[in-house]
Amino acid sequence: MWEYTDKVKDHFLHPRNVGELEGANAIGETGSLNCGDALKLFLKVNENERIVDATFMTFGCASAVASSSALTEIIKGMTLTDAAKITNDDISDYLGGLPKEKMHCSVMGQSALKKAIANFRGVQILEKPGQLVCECFDVTDLEIMDAVKTNGLDTAEDVTNYLKAGGGCGKCLDRIEELVESVKAKG
Repeated sequence: MWEYTDKVKDHFLHPRNVGELEGANAIGETGSLNCGDALKLFLKVNENERIVDATFMTFGCASAVASSSALTEIIKGMTLTDAAKITNDDISDYLGGLPKEKMHCSVMGQSALKKAIANFRGVQILEKPGQLVCECFDVTDLEIMDAVKTNGLDTAEDVTNYLKAGGGCGKCLDRIEELVESVKAKG
């Protein structure tokens, strides 16, 4: 069983800003209902590119609900430029931390936010660079290598905890381990 902070518990038991946002002019979706967690983020952005309201709908665990709720609280009032700088660690820190096995929930929030900002700005997010490694969660080799470098991940299990890659069917776990070893060998 994982240890959750009181703030994670509060945002799970009393999530803020839940539901579809009427008049939303920016929407970002991430995850997959087929494989577990999914998040749909709704933003209402004014003419100065300031987020005046934010809501979410999510399917997932307590950490997914809490991370999504926290994200909406963090970004309200921010400009899109400032919101684009929000990292998954900012979401986790706001909640007082997440168990390492649940960091992928904050990553999901960061991803949905980037997609919502792109949606508002009319930027189509094309296929991600790199080769697809995890089909269940749409994670590429470049995303895995970046997460390993940036966050000091040491095992395929760490990558699964962080990106959820490998957490579905498991067919990609050997490839994830190869990528981890490759990054660690390069130092």
